[in-house]
Amino acid sequence: MNVNIEATWKQHLNEEFDKPYFANLTDKVRSEYRHGPCYPPGKLIFNAFNLCPFDKVKVVIIGQDPYHEPGQAMGLSFSVPEGIVMPPSLRNIFKEIEDDLGKPMPTSGDLTRWAEQGVLLLNATLTVRAHEANSHQKLGWDFFTDAAIKALSRHRQGLVYMLWGGYARSKRYLVDQQHNLVLESVHPSPLSANRGGWFGQHQFSRCNEYLISKGQKPIDW
Repeated sequence: MNVNIEATWKQHLNEEFDKPYFANLTDKVRSEYRHGPCYPPGKLIFNAFNLCPFDKVKVVIIGQDPYHEPGQAMGLSFSVPEGIVMPPSLRNIFKEIEDDLGKPMPTSGDLTRWAEQGVLLLNATLTVRAHEANSHQKLGWDFFTDAAIKALSRHRQGLVYMLWGGYARSKRYLVDQQHNLVLESVHPSPLSANRGGWFGQHQFSRCNEYLISKGQKPIDW
């Protein structure tokens, strides 16, 4: 199957595109988009991969599925386009960055600049039906996004994996933890962050210290 995805990712995931599950997944996603509003826009489904080539990845942040209200989802986990009000989880991410690194809260929730520096903002499920969180979770996206994480773990070392919340933490088994740094915490959502375990973890400075120790340029969060 000819999938419009960035060339280095296509090289590493080519086998997935020819598997029966991917053909089935593609049919289901197309049907969903035909029958009602779904997010993100079709051209942005693989945005995380297209903005962050395989050999440029430094950090992996795993989300669950896209935002499900109009105008929010842009194919990057936790990110919203310029001009869209920041969701609470993203505000808490920036609050922790402010406390950790002294960077003031930005006015925009567009994380494209992170992706372009090597942060793979990967949702485990890449699409969603409007107004229905997790509505595409059982379509088969996990097979594909797990394969992407496995490919990184197999072929790349010295990466930082940031796993926030139980769902993301369940993916730790996909990562070679001997040759990469895995940072885990509760989810930045107010439901969990305000109970403790999100704020004060210094994940962003720890991430950058690790990257520097591996001869990599730190991320400008």
